[in-house]
Amino acid sequence: MNHDYNTQRKRMALPEYGRNVQKMIDHLKTIKDRDERSLATKSVIKIMGNLNPNLRDSSDVKHKLWDHLMIIADFELDIDSPYPPPAREVLFEKPKAIVYKKDDVKYMHYGRIIEMMIHEACKMEDGDKRDYLITLIANQMKKSSATWNRSQVNDKVILNDLLALSENRLKIPEGIKLLDVKDLLGPRKKKQQGKQNKQHRKKHQSKRQ
Repeated sequence: MNHDYNTQRKRMALPEYGRNVQKMIDHLKTIKDRDERSLATKSVIKIMGNLNPNLRDSSDVKHKLWDHLMIIADFELDIDSPYPPPAREVLFEKPKAIVYKKDDVKYMHYGRIIEMMIHEACKMEDGDKRDYLITLIANQMKKSSATWNRSQVNDKVILNDLLALSENRLKIPEGIKLLDVKDLLGPRKKKQQGKQNKQHRKKHQSKRQ
């Protein structure tokens, strides 16, 4: 007895249409008369449309169905189509590689945006706006550091890193202090473990009574 396993079947180009549609389109290729083949293709297109109601909202639904039919047919179906078949080369063309900036971020925990902000601040003229931006940058650096390791944040380290990243061009304005970690991240959440244990003990005590 021969078994028809999915692993032994022909791979489907568009599995969402199902194996039966694949068989119908394979059968279209066997019809020798071109007019008869084209007429039968229209019936298959209708079935494909019924199987994919999500395409009905598309303005070019018919065009997509005919494209899908040609893809399932592996572009080997000679028929009268209302639309030109999609180009195989374009369809299977590999996407262009995304170009990433190659220079490394000096301090990963601060991120590239901080470095970009420092670069812009260095180009600004001295004044209140520049000082304000420097203060924002330093506080954001402290917040980023606290996110990584809240217990090891040191203002002196932050200011030294600011100098290093700006090549000694940016310093925190005199008289300005960085915000506390709790103001940057909010207070620590209180542990509920003790409260839960107390409630648990009370519950057991009430059962014993």
